[in-house]
This record gives sequence, C-alpha cells and structure tokens, in this order.
Amino acid sequence: MTFAATSSAGDHRALIISLFLAFVFATLGITVWASRQTKDATDFYAGGRSFSGFQNGLAISGDYMSAASFLGIAGLIALSGYDGFLYSIGFLVAWLVALLLVAEPLRNSGRFTMADVLAFRMRQRPVRTAAGISTIVVSIVYLIAQMVGAASLVVLLLDVSGDGAKRWVIGLVGALMILYVTVGGMKGTTWVQIIKAVLLIVGTLLVTILVLFKFDWNISSMLGSAADASGQGQKFLEPGLKYGKDATTQLDFISLGIALVLGTAGLPHILVRFYTVPTARAARTSVLWAIGIIGSFYLMTIALGFGAAALVGSDEIKKSSASGNTAAPLLAEEVGGGAGSTGGAILLAVISAVAFATILAVVAGLTLASSSSFAHDLYANVIRKGKATEKEEVAAARLSAVAIGAVAIVLSMFADKLNTAALVALAFAVAASANLPTILYSLFWKRFNTAGALCSIYGGLVVSVGLVVFSPVGSGRPTSLVPGTDFHWFPLENPGIISIPAGFFLGWLGTMLSRDRASEAKYAELEVRSLTGVGAH
Repeated sequence: MTFAATSSAGDHRALIISLFLAFVFATLGITVWASRQTKDATDFYAGGRSFSGFQNGLAISGDYMSAASFLGIAGLIALSGYDGFLYSIGFLVAWLVALLLVAEPLRNSGRFTMADVLAFRMRQRPVRTAAGISTIVVSIVYLIAQMVGAASLVVLLLDVSGDGAKRWVIGLVGALMILYVTVGGMKGTTWVQIIKAVLLIVGTLLVTILVLFKFDWNISSMLGSAADASGQGQKFLEPGLKYGKDATTQLDFISLGIALVLGTAGLPHILVRFYTVPTARAARTSVLWAIGIIGSFYLMTIALGFGAAALVGSDEIKKSSASGNTAAPLLAEEVGGGAGSTGGAILLAVISAVAFATILAVVAGLTLASSSSFAHDLYANVIRKGKATEKEEVAAARLSAVAIGAVAIVLSMFADKLNTAALVALAFAVAASANLPTILYSLFWKRFNTAGALCSIYGGLVVSVGLVVFSPVGSGRPTSLVPGTDFHWFPLENPGIISIPAGFFLGWLGTMLSRDRASEAKYAELEVRSLTGVGAH
C-alpha cells in the first residue's frame, strides 16, 4: 500500500477518517442498544414488528439506495449520459411491481422469510432448501457490489493505491457488517438504515443545490455543458451511447430494463422488511413512503451524473475509477471549491462519509436477510426438522452471518474493477429469475406445486448465474471478473431477457409434468390470508 499527497483528500485524511469513525461509533452504539431490546426470534428477524409505516419506509429506502445508486448510477450517467440514467428509471419503476403484487400478500402470508410463503402449501424441506440457497446467492452477489463500491470510495478518499489497500477496505466493511448483524439483529440494522436514508437524502440534496447554483439554476445549461465536456456532443443526451451501438447492445438494454423492473419484488433483503411492521396496511404505507423518498433521490441523480460530466469531466473520473464509481465524491469536491480547497475537502469528506454509511447500511441488511434465511429455513426447518429452539435458531443466524460475510469478502476481492450498478443489476436478474416466478405462482396459481417451485428456483438460479459466468462480465474484457482469459459465449452483460422467462417457464413445466397435486384447501387458506390478513403473524 502506498500513499500519495496529490489531492485535497490526501491533505485532509484526518477529517475524512474522523467522519468515518464518528458514523461507525454512532451506529455501533445504536447496535448495542438494539441488542438489549432483542429478546426472541421475532425481535432478531423482524424487529419485534414494532416499526411504523413511515419508519419502515425510511428503512426500505436506506436498504434500497445502495452504493449502486449513489456511486454507480452517478458514474454511469457521467460516462454514458442518457443511457446511464436508465438505471435510475428502472430502479424506481420496480417499486410499482413490489407495491401492486407482493407487499401486502407477503406480509399477510409469511412470518420471517420469503420461504414462509413459498413453503406454505408445498413440501416444507425441499422448498425451504431451495429458497434458502437462492436467498444466499442473490445476497452475496449484491454484497459484492457494495464492497466494490466501498473499496473504490476509500481508496479515493485516503489517496492510497494498490490492490492491498482495496482488500483492507473490503475486509473492514465485511467485519463491520458482521458486527452490526450479529449484535443488533433487525432492530439495530433498521435504525442504521433509517439514519443512513436521512443522511443520504440530505447529502444528495446539498450537492444537487450546489450543482444547480453553478449553472444559475438552469438545467438546460447543465445538460449542454455535460454534452460538450463528454466529447460526444448531442449523442450524450440521446439514447444509444452505451446500448445503441448494435443489435447486441440494444438487446442488452431491454434485458437490463426487464431485470431492474422485476428484480426488486424478488430481492430477499427488501422482502424481509415487510415483516417488520404490524399489519399489511403498514406494509403498503411503507412502500408508498419508500417510493416517494426513492423517487426524489433518483431525480437528483440527474444533477449528480450530468453535473459530474460537466464539472469534473469523464477523463478525470476515469483516472480515478475506470467504471465511474468515484464520480459523485469528485463532484462534491468540485462544487465545494475544487481540489486543494478546504471547502472541497470538507464536502468530499462529508459526501464520502454518507456514501460509506450507505454501504454499511445496505450490507448489514443483505447479511441479515441471508443469515436469517439460513437459520430459519435451512437450519431450523430442514436440518433440525422444526425442533430447534428460538435461542438455537438465533445463534445459528449469528454464526451464519460470519460465514456468509467471509465468503462475500473473498469474492469481492476479485470483482473490484466492475461498476457497482452493473453488479447490482446482475443481482436483480438472479432475483427476478429464481424468486419472483415462485412467489407469484405460489400466491396466484392454484395448481402450482412443489416440483414447479423447485424447477423455477433452481432453474432460474442455474440459467441466470450460468449466463453471467459465460458473459462479458465473467471474462473477455479488462473489467471482467477473470480479465486475463476469454471463455465467454453469451453476448449480453445482463441475462434477464433469457433467464427471467426461463424461470417462469420452468416453474410452469415442472408443475405440469409432475404428478404431485397441490392442496386446494391450503391454497384457499393462503388466498384468504394473503388478501385479508386473517391468521397473519
């Protein structure tokens, strides 16, 4: 690890580190407080179902607005213009699917995890095993994106270079997320997410105001300056710069859009948030608040991305991060007074601390979702066959958080060159391929059975993950997971256009070919519970 002293970040490391430590110690204090309120499994998994719709809406926003949103999308807009903003649109529109199709039925039908709904009228052990594996895979892919974002951020802030520095950062973030989950459970994680959501909105609003002030509140002037600085001219503001070069990139755009819009309704760490409120009405209120907060944030990414393109420039952004992950912090430094100024260094430190808070909050939520699924679905219901005590189940969740965190740390060290938003889009594709078909079939198709559930989950997982491995994301490019070789044959970066229909088709096919008959009485009970809340936990 080597240190340089060429930027204001390097000259103000003490301030940056102080802000980081202040957030870390404050949230650790909240986590310790929450641990004293955690008495049983309901407290650990669902925060005692004690949060209001507004509080949960803030927490959902904090869970959802990840490093991909703050760092990745700003970078994609700064480097790709209009096509980069499509990520913002997809991430926001996805919430309409979650609101209309899954929020209330899941809250009414489940208890702690997605598998509670899927296994309600199926054979418990095989379905819970499949759902647990799917939850862990999706969460780890998402975790990798957050840790890559953390590494890019801290390397910029502390002005360090070398792969060793990034690995230290990834290890630190992993250790903190494990600590948050094992000590605080859902209550501690929720309050960390609420605080982070407030900080992120305030920080983003501040930078947006300063950017617009630079252009005399004239958005057209900002967009024109961004187009001029990009070297692409008017093409920078039109569709096609990233996804319009040929038929393959256009198809990739459609695939990306499908994955983003359908993925949210299958993300395990979002689904478990519906269980932290007391009623289905509160779950619906949570989603409405989340849509308002998240929508406001994604509107501000216009100023972050195009402002970075206009004021920082794509060349400077690429020097710091080839994938654009540092565009937002560099923009904060510029509007604060520029490199070398005290104002620039302070705003850079503040915004970067907010970004770091963003990453910690999201990774805590992801780790909690995956460890809860392991403990509740795999350990308690599959391995122990429902005979585990609540104390044993919570202990298993804490131990699995350590194991899952360790796996995510190791894998993240091989993905440091990928854009965080692109990585998150892959997680969305896997979730929409494996989880969403099974959820919708379970809730709305009377004939759906265990064989269909297993085919849709395992089939969606294998197809989506397999296509990612053999895509340009896996190999063949300098920014691939394995950059030194080329074994890719699938041309698209995002597999959603193939894997999501495959998940639905395999679920249908498995059901139709199986002799297993689903219980009509159980389906009727699930239907009444999901629609009315009668019998809900």
